[in-house]
Amino acid sequence: MGDTGPTGPVMDRDEVDRALARLGAEHEAIETSLLALQDHAGRRLLEGAELTGVTAERWAAAEASITLLWSCFDAYSGALRTARETRSRRRWSSREDLVELTELLRGEAVTMPGAAAGAPVPDGGPGRLSERYTLAALVDRMNQLYASSLDLVVAADAVWSALPARIDLLAAELGRTRKLAHSVGVRPGEHPSGDDLERITRTLTRLREQVVSDPLAFWVPAQGSSAPGGGRPDTTVYDREARALEEVRREIDAVLAVRQDAEQRIVRLRDVLSRADRTLAEARTARGEVLAKIAATEVPVVGGPPIVLQEQLAAAAEYRRHAQWHRLSPLLESLEEKAEDELLRARESLTAVTAPLAVRAELRGRLDAYKAKMARLGYAEDPELAEKYEKARRMLWSAPCDLRVAEQAVLRYQHAAAELLGGSAPRVPGQGGPVDRTGPGA
Repeated sequence: MGDTGPTGPVMDRDEVDRALARLGAEHEAIETSLLALQDHAGRRLLEGAELTGVTAERWAAAEASITLLWSCFDAYSGALRTARETRSRRRWSSREDLVELTELLRGEAVTMPGAAAGAPVPDGGPGRLSERYTLAALVDRMNQLYASSLDLVVAADAVWSALPARIDLLAAELGRTRKLAHSVGVRPGEHPSGDDLERITRTLTRLREQVVSDPLAFWVPAQGSSAPGGGRPDTTVYDREARALEEVRREIDAVLAVRQDAEQRIVRLRDVLSRADRTLAEARTARGEVLAKIAATEVPVVGGPPIVLQEQLAAAAEYRRHAQWHRLSPLLESLEEKAEDELLRARESLTAVTAPLAVRAELRGRLDAYKAKMARLGYAEDPELAEKYEKARRMLWSAPCDLRVAEQAVLRYQHAAAELLGGSAPRVPGQGGPVDRTGPGA
């Protein structure tokens, strides 16, 4: 391209068309971002809120930036529209058209008022009446304005989305705790926890007012982050009061748990121990069944009911009857842990006792599955296969059942079935090959 103009080499038609396409895509992206900013919930909240402190100062500047942003976008849109109109005059643009388009697309063709452009003014010097921008420089300016405005909007919205709701939840919990405290005589001036509750109430009320009116005072920017809204809400005060309330609540709950829940806790303990006894009884019954139906196997002995725990439960009921809360509280805590352990032990005993029956059921299922497969493939009448099936079946459906011998019989049936199918046969343990435990296959 040999021709030159005030802005350098004159663009040819292809360069102009590519530039217009790129600028059009940028225009669409910028417009989408501006509309999203306009509709952002945080921006609408900032417009309608009674702001104070740092948020009021920064939002006033951000509103001016957003107004300037739209002004820059309108100027950018006008320049792009002019360039498109110039290009559409004729299919093959003349040199004069290309010079004009080069100036529009590459030159400082956009004029913005000096104050609106946000140009820095030296101390004591007069402000510029206007500023001229290339389209690329104007896009950079809009990106800067958009990033700073969005950063503020996102930060304020993040604080408003996180802290007030959490403060309200904590305040609701505080209200419930105050009622419980009053019911057990924990009052301000009479008990330290009552004084703590009053202080927490005042702090949370003041904190919520500050968060609503000045959310940016509770925003911690992320170090080294350039993304808009990079940071997190400052929950230092909230977390401190939440911990203080938790400490008060533990003190009150310690009294309430004994005075109000003792009967329910004793009832629950009786229920847990009763379930443990029933499970042990079931395990003892199952053990007799296993000993009768399964031969040559070790079945663990099932222990008896926990006599000591029953005695301690009776002592807890006596403590409650005589209002001996200081003794009842630690005893109940110990009993609750031991009762759950006892129920777990009973369930483990039942599982261990019934394990041989589960093994027998698995062998029965495997044998029947292989028989169904062989019947489906047309081998149901094979005499050797039928003989091995009947032998394994008699072992599994007779009592007492020797599981080791029965398993060998099932594996021999699988071996015979595999040989008929021409596949690799499973090996019987002790005969020098691997054991097939994968089931009948597809």
